[in-house]
Amino acid sequence: MKIGIISREDYIKRTIAIAKGEYKPQKDEPKVWFESMKSLAQVLSNENQDLLRIIINHEPRSLSELEELTHRKKSNLSRTLKTLERYGIVELVKDKGKVIPKVKATDFQVEFSLENHLSHLADSAMV
Repeated sequence: MKIGIISREDYIKRTIAIAKGEYKPQKDEPKVWFESMKSLAQVLSNENQDLLRIIINHEPRSLSELEELTHRKKSNLSRTLKTLERYGIVELVKDKGKVIPKVKATDFQVEFSLENHLSHLADSAMV
């Protein structure tokens, strides 16, 4: 999964440019964006990486089973998994009243620039 780091302001401007048809994202651009390295580090913390490994290795069939495997409360797991789902890292499959977590992304590439991201958009706005 390719991850980008971009300021909220630049992300909004990028989204507006896309909506107006002024900018077309390239195929190799990140599909998932974080506002900072800090926010990325929070989502992909060591604890959350351990959680993802447990899901991959044990394939729990419910949040209750995952609760037993991780010794984390179901409410905490649910909140964490919903965040991971929002970023496309996991999928929460509902089956017969149970929620089954599935890991969708296991490899990550991070892309960011110290230069103003908007200049990049302006250069390629007419693509």
